[in-house]
Amino acid sequence: MRLRFRHPLENLAGHRADRSETANLNQVYSGIWRKLRKDSASWLDVDEESAGQRLDNFLMRHAKGVPKSHIYRIVRSGEVRVNKGRVSADYRVKSGDQIRLPPIRIAEKSLDAPNAPLVPAREFALAYEDEAMLVVDKPAGTAVHGGSGVSFGVIEQLRRARPQAKLLELAHRLDRETSGLLIIAKKRSALTRLHDQFREGIIAKRYLALVKGRWQNPLQHVKLPLLKYLLPDGERRVRVDEQEGKTAHSIVRLVARWQNFSLVEVELKTGRTHQIRVHLSHLGFPIAGDDKYGDFALNKELARPGPAQLRRMFLHAAKLALPHPLTGEPVALTADLPPELQSYLNALNANEQRDYGKAI
Repeated sequence: MRLRFRHPLENLAGHRADRSETANLNQVYSGIWRKLRKDSASWLDVDEESAGQRLDNFLMRHAKGVPKSHIYRIVRSGEVRVNKGRVSADYRVKSGDQIRLPPIRIAEKSLDAPNAPLVPAREFALAYEDEAMLVVDKPAGTAVHGGSGVSFGVIEQLRRARPQAKLLELAHRLDRETSGLLIIAKKRSALTRLHDQFREGIIAKRYLALVKGRWQNPLQHVKLPLLKYLLPDGERRVRVDEQEGKTAHSIVRLVARWQNFSLVEVELKTGRTHQIRVHLSHLGFPIAGDDKYGDFALNKELARPGPAQLRRMFLHAAKLALPHPLTGEPVALTADLPPELQSYLNALNANEQRDYGKAI
């Protein structure tokens, strides 16, 4: 049964409610509707565009504002039913599935509250776009998504800028401090295929990094297993761990070398968290400006005002090569170094002797 709340002023001919009165009434009736909605189960039909995604992710899209922990809880308890049966959170929904979503009781948070974060609409520099996906050149300092103390990121801002888009989903991630190419799917079928391509190692990703020290080998394979762990304050870190770490493979090519620094191109064969940063740091070549695994004294020196100043991590996702997720046609993309990184390289070329490679 559908309920419609008629505005009490609708039947008063010729009467115009002032804006504040109308707003107050709308707020009251909106609150009543939210309360009624919380007290009854709802049914969701899975369409072809949504087919293939995990149940937990599907529910997160339809129950905005509900913590993921709560989604897991109601799935585990059996309150969520798919075609009248119990399933796990990693169940892949199919076109035509009917999903029962139970009444969800969580603390109401007004979107109009003064402390509620406002997600600004924002478009990002495009490297590629078609009906299946888009690739943006993400700036450093912007997270790819909200969470862990970040209110919003690229994906939330892009969704706000494109309210007509049926689907915008991250196909992979970049660290907040890393700039460069980021793939976003516009179709569920493209997202599924992109995930498969990343898992199968079909997508080639190459990064440019400026490291402290003089890298020697023109080409070097780095195979060091990586393990995630937490600091006492709960912050996430990664370290090399030969016993418990997961396989991680990076290919490092020397691009240019100066007296105290080297510019390297790193190709990822696996996609572990902080892989490039930890591999290079473990080998004694920390990335300039890296505030987690870098040389902190050097970072402080680099950030000082002057003709050669670097106030961010020098890591840039510069190249992507992949078969198009729907057509299979080859797609090759590049993103130039941001001005602040190019400016620092220019200063290096002016102030230090280069003994390998060409000026970039």
